[in-house]
Amino acid sequence: MEFDCWGRVRDQLLTVIGKDAFQNWIEPLNLLKVSDGVACFSAPTSFVGTWVDRNYGDKIASMMTAEGVTVNRLGFQAERLVKTAPAPTAAKPVTQPTNKPIVTRSNELLGAPLDKRFTFDQFVVGKPNELAHAAARRVAKGGPVTFNPLFLYGGVGLGKTHLMHAIAWEIKEHNPQTKILYLSAEQFMYRFVQALRFKDTMSFKELFRSVDVLMVDDVQFIAGKNSTQDEFFHTFNALIDQNKQIIISADRAPGEIDGLEERIKSRLQWGLVVDLHPTDYELRLGILQSKAETQYVHYPEVTLADGVLEFIAHRISNNVRVLEGALTRLFAFASLVGREVTLDVVQECLADILRASDRKVTVDEIIRKVADHYNLRLNDILSPRRARSVARPRQIAMFLAKRLTSKSLPEIGRSFGGRDHTTIIHGVKKIEELRAIDSQIAEDVELLRRMLEA
Repeated sequence: MEFDCWGRVRDQLLTVIGKDAFQNWIEPLNLLKVSDGVACFSAPTSFVGTWVDRNYGDKIASMMTAEGVTVNRLGFQAERLVKTAPAPTAAKPVTQPTNKPIVTRSNELLGAPLDKRFTFDQFVVGKPNELAHAAARRVAKGGPVTFNPLFLYGGVGLGKTHLMHAIAWEIKEHNPQTKILYLSAEQFMYRFVQALRFKDTMSFKELFRSVDVLMVDDVQFIAGKNSTQDEFFHTFNALIDQNKQIIISADRAPGEIDGLEERIKSRLQWGLVVDLHPTDYELRLGILQSKAETQYVHYPEVTLADGVLEFIAHRISNNVRVLEGALTRLFAFASLVGREVTLDVVQECLADILRASDRKVTVDEIIRKVADHYNLRLNDILSPRRARSVARPRQIAMFLAKRLTSKSLPEIGRSFGGRDHTTIIHGVKKIEELRAIDSQIAEDVELLRRMLEA
């Protein structure tokens, strides 16, 4: 009974999660038994089992229960594929369970699933992201590698992951045989730890050195993790030597990631380093207009009053994900209650998001607040004066600007009288050091932070 149930659930999962994710994560699983509410599966590797349990475990359990087999949780056992000599009646490999996560041909390029929404067609281009988009397009075309690696960095919700997925989809469409491995730095570390645990580092190395395109998201995660950094460094060099394309993303530029080894910072700066700047009003409005067209497909009965999109683009400025989520909420709300989306409806439905957006401070506001606190003139903070009575408040303002705004270092530097981004880095690090040893500095910084966020 449980095996028939699993067959029906598999068919449902194919529809729910899509073909690519199904082939990567569900198809390799084999149901072994269901006992005491635990559905036991064999998986090609421990990594696959852990990934499925983390991302689809609750969904699979609820689906199987709905089909008549009570399942409270999933269990996984890694398997090892062992080839046997051909027999007259069969030439199939014999499956023998083992705890060792051997990497096999069937799953050698398993990575994080790609989101079908994240294509170049769905990426809205504006001045803050046009260079990153152009660079991603160039890499996606394939052919001779012109810059390697491509390093994309920026704050949360600015489009780094979208561009990485778009590159992968474009390459897959035009060159299906290309071996692409996309995963987060956390997954890279997890695989490496598993390889060490089961004494199978050779399979790990073979997997990562066999790809044509390696894509690692949020590389700042490996900062401070020495063994993982060492393996990442050697993987990076091996692929560069083979002229294979590497694409990396992070929330900061390579030189700003504390805890990242200097040799890795140097390698990451070999290629093209591109900053995705915070969105401007025109880009946010373009994104909203594009997403609204998609929403109309699902909610054709909803109408937007004049000025709604413009209002949202003005008020929600820090994060594209929040921007898109706000629009989705509006359409769903209007569809459920049967109302036109007016400015009053927007303020009613998005009250929490708008309040959060209102609390965002600007660099200019920080500079003014710091100048007032230390009884300085605004021109003193922006001047080249190096006296400690001016330089220290200036560095505090730089530190707060980095912590409380989404501005990039070059943008912060321009707000401080056109200073270079390295000056901003020095100022931020200096205040970080002083806060630990100077109680007065620590109190001043905390007081200013509370005043600015109030």
